Amino acid sequence: MSPRAPRGPATITAVVAAALAAGLLIAPQSASAAEVRIHDIQGSTRISPFADQQVSGVPGTVTAIRAFGSARGFWLQDPHPDRDRATSEGIFVHTGSTTPSVAVGDAVRVSGTVGEHYPGGTGAGLQSVTELTRATWTVESSGNALPAAFALTPSAVPDRYAPAAPGGGSGNSGNIEGLRLRPNSYALDRYESLEGMRVSVKDAPVVGPTSAYHDLWVTAEPGHSRTARDGALYSSYGDPNSGRVKVGSLIPFTQRPFPVADVGDKLTGTTEGPLDYDSFGGYEIQATALGQLADGNLARETTRKQQADELSIATYNVENLSPKTAQTKFDRLASGLVRNLATPDIVTLEEVQDDNGPTNDAVTSAGQTLKKLTDAIAAAGGPAYEWRQIDPADDQDGGQPGGNIRVAFLFNPARVSFTDVAGGDATTPVRVTDDHSKAGLSASPGRIDPANPVWKGSRKPLAGQFSFRGRPVLVIANHFNSKGGDQGLDSRFQPPARRSETQRTGQAGVVNAFVKKLLAVDPSARVVVVGDLNDYQFSPALADLTAGGVLTDLVTALPENERYGYVYNGNSQVLDHILTSRAVRRPDYDIVHINAEFADQSSDHDPQIARVKP
Repeated sequence: MSPRAPRGPATITAVVAAALAAGLLIAPQSASAAEVRIHDIQGSTRISPFADQQVSGVPGTVTAIRAFGSARGFWLQDPHPDRDRATSEGIFVHTGSTTPSVAVGDAVRVSGTVGEHYPGGTGAGLQSVTELTRATWTVESSGNALPAAFALTPSAVPDRYAPAAPGGGSGNSGNIEGLRLRPNSYALDRYESLEGMRVSVKDAPVVGPTSAYHDLWVTAEPGHSRTARDGALYSSYGDPNSGRVKVGSLIPFTQRPFPVADVGDKLTGTTEGPLDYDSFGGYEIQATALGQLADGNLARETTRKQQADELSIATYNVENLSPKTAQTKFDRLASGLVRNLATPDIVTLEEVQDDNGPTNDAVTSAGQTLKKLTDAIAAAGGPAYEWRQIDPADDQDGGQPGGNIRVAFLFNPARVSFTDVAGGDATTPVRVTDDHSKAGLSASPGRIDPANPVWKGSRKPLAGQFSFRGRPVLVIANHFNSKGGDQGLDSRFQPPARRSETQRTGQAGVVNAFVKKLLAVDPSARVVVVGDLNDYQFSPALADLTAGGVLTDLVTALPENERYGYVYNGNSQVLDHILTSRAVRRPDYDIVHINAEFADQSSDHDPQIARVKP
């Protein structure tokens, strides 16, 4: 049962007026002039032509009831559809915190106010949900058959995802609400044309694991763009995987617990219910019938041990780790590092919080956090890792308020040594040094250009110099700014604006420039850039980071269907990276899938590792 945010009717008269003026909507008859049916209310665009108006005696059959939360109500569907594929025959009747006194199968007539609910508010950029509020109704008969569910199949869901609004583009997106729906041409239009109606998927592959909110993602296109482990691969901005749809449940958990599913599992049989639009984005089947979970037996991966002459470098976003985190998470992270990652020589960590976690005070040190993790690693049979890091200035690096997240190095002193050079702190920029044409660092560890505006509210990269078998290796740990504030793939603004991309691209340019300075001193410098870059291998940020050929993004050497380490809204994608300079020989790269595809996670990111011969 997925939660929904409290809501009320939205005033969208201005939106409707603009659409009328542009000729995109036809002014409806007065609601009292003729019988108004659901398809009249829904109209052929995303916005109802009856928005903010009162309607009376709207007929339909009750198909489902939401009897929990603050957004209770029922779905109503007209068993006598019109012939226009663009107009939905279903609608949600919102009753607030009151459970409606209707039953599935009731034929009712409803009166109320037509509203457009924007999950998260209009500023979130999501689609709206047309609904009836302040409703009253009369039950005319009970026990009626429900309209047949529309089957979401590969032939029913177009490959093209969304229309582009006139004048739209990344950073300057246009609103598609006024465009007539073309459900045979665009997936988002297909889903919108089915809003509130009964839909179904059959034998649906799970492409996003069960979340803490009791929902999961499936695909209606099982043959489209799959990963090596049966997820849905997000490989370009042009292909968001149109068949993805979220599944929640209206069935009381006492009757049918929500399935705990991993990627690669399947909901066999039929899953059906009214098609809703979720508060967190994404069209969602509010299931009144759930398929049976078939276990795909997805296994957590284990990488190989590095050879004696190989230096292994891993990166791992440990997701808001602090001493207040449960010991079980520390133990699982430690087990993953020791067993699944085969005790890397160097580990860069992202999202290491300060010693009192989200408590928002002046504490910025993280020694207790890192000690608790390294103790857990030792207890799991791993080496006695040491660490290096720099405490950030309080509340300057983003992340969970009060947490002061930062990047940090762990290293195994039995295999690799750290070259300590004093002088690194939160605000002093590290410089490239030249020692007889050998590149070094003025401070190790040291932060790269921390005062640069591109790092505002974001983590500053940490440079460190290591020595492996007598050879220097320069490692730069990163955690670029998040995608917060970007418009979602299913936004009503198309193409969606990626506003956070500007800052990430600037950050990539700063790191690229620093690497170029290292290589200008010593073209054979062994440089490894790692971390959670919060962006895709095909993004402008990665293009700027690798500009000039100074770095190679190792993920691009993997088979395409293995290029992922994070799952979001049913899309398996790349956010974390390891990049190497030319002098780093024969990199052997592996994304170790132990988290992102599983309902039971120790982090939402998969770690990754590269074994190199410096």
